[in-house]
Amino acid sequence: MILGLLAVSRRPVFLFSNMNAYNLFFQRLKDNLPEELVSKVRQKSDAVFSAPSHGDFDRWLEAVEDMPDIRPESVDFSGDFAAANAKIAAEEQLKISRSLKQLHPWRKGPFDIFGVHIDAEWKSSLKWERIKDKISSLSGRKVLDVGSGNGYYGYRMLAGGAELVLGLDPTLLFVAQFLALNKYFDSSRNFVLPLGIDDFPKDSEAFDTVFSMGVLYHRRDALEHLNSLAGHLRKGGEVVLETLIIDSREDVIFAPKGRYAKMRNVWNLASPSVIMRWLENAGLKNVSMIDKTPTTSKEQRKTDWMSFESLDDFLDPQDKTKTIEGHQAPIRAAFTASK
Repeated sequence: MILGLLAVSRRPVFLFSNMNAYNLFFQRLKDNLPEELVSKVRQKSDAVFSAPSHGDFDRWLEAVEDMPDIRPESVDFSGDFAAANAKIAAEEQLKISRSLKQLHPWRKGPFDIFGVHIDAEWKSSLKWERIKDKISSLSGRKVLDVGSGNGYYGYRMLAGGAELVLGLDPTLLFVAQFLALNKYFDSSRNFVLPLGIDDFPKDSEAFDTVFSMGVLYHRRDALEHLNSLAGHLRKGGEVVLETLIIDSREDVIFAPKGRYAKMRNVWNLASPSVIMRWLENAGLKNVSMIDKTPTTSKEQRKTDWMSFESLDDFLDPQDKTKTIEGHQAPIRAAFTASK
């Protein structure tokens, strides 16, 4: 059932079945965050939905609308698969699968929608398991998830007790994936908005925990990004940062010339000591590295839900410790710091 419709230039661009969850989420934000902040975020989010920058966004939303209206018997975000559970007819399951595959590629997951297993490129559950018990409890916390993707981690955060999770991601495909998932999860406590951190009002000091996972190396100015994260943190709150690193005990900053692991937009990789100093320079305290893990094909790989190139294509076929360009193969680390 279509609950929201906004026509711009005679074409529908704001079609998604969980309009009610969208409105309820902003009501929750009003109940928990400064009113002026929420108003600005709502205006910017509505503006993007009204005039999306990607020509396929209408098609993706139509795929969401084509999915049958089914009320799950239960939802479960506590396991590896964020899941909506119910016994449904095979024809309905096939229709859901076809619609979800129109939202290819799926980068984060896994999900289970009524028996449709979305095996995303990243087994994001592995990263979550590595950090979830090493960060401050999320119980009752208001969370900002920068670069949230399709909302997988936000659902896991809800299972960890978060009061609400505001996800930010300007990639409209990932927003469409979230809308498809949330058609059945129907959560008004986790929502992915089509915004980047630069679209968000600065220095809100409104959140108990701020996550930035897989974003820092895509930012031209790493310290500016960390200052921005710190500015959205209340006193006593915690930043959780996860990023690619250079695995060295020395102070090292590496700016790839050209691509890194076939990625165009990797600006700076740094050793843990440098990243920890950056966090301190952003005004944060109690900085700690809580995890360091090489990325392997058990965690990142091609699947039926992400059939493009993946990790194995990014590494030197003769030496998996190096990227195809001859750089150190991806190693990721997670850090915590408090305000």
